[in-house]
Amino acid sequence: MIKYILMAVLFFIALSIGAIMSGKYRRRANFFKALVLICQKLNVEISFSRERLKTLLTSFDDKTKAQLCGLTENYLSFIEKESPLDKQSLFKGITFLKEEEKDLIFLFFRSLGRSDVDSQSKELKNFETRFDDMVSSAVKDNKKYGAMSMKLGIVAGLAAIILLI
Repeated sequence: MIKYILMAVLFFIALSIGAIMSGKYRRRANFFKALVLICQKLNVEISFSRERLKTLLTSFDDKTKAQLCGLTENYLSFIEKESPLDKQSLFKGITFLKEEEKDLIFLFFRSLGRSDVDSQSKELKNFETRFDDMVSSAVKDNKKYGAMSMKLGIVAGLAAIILLI
């Protein structure tokens, strides 16, 4: 009886590890999709309503904020002068990004509100294009490695069960 419980626990642990690894790729793809949405919304709002940046960043829906894993909140704390704008404080709690992706996103947030409306609009379109490329790459990685991680978790769990039998 204990042997069967141990097998079930090992299978569940291996499956959970696979799901966690798969979730990393899914979060990364959703993160970049949300960044593209931010670029689009900021471009429209800056061009037409000329609303303050802080107001625009707080107006995003909860789903988009959740997909950004606290990035906008970290940036808003910089705007409110609670913390300096450095990579560590901006990406606090975000572990699934590559270093070059962090560099580009840091450059994006550092450039917000630093130029006139026309220049800012052009910069936002440029960043949107670059983030779109990252979305394509992240979605491809999610399809490739996300599914593989789940399958690997299942196989590892089954291998553990077979070893116990």
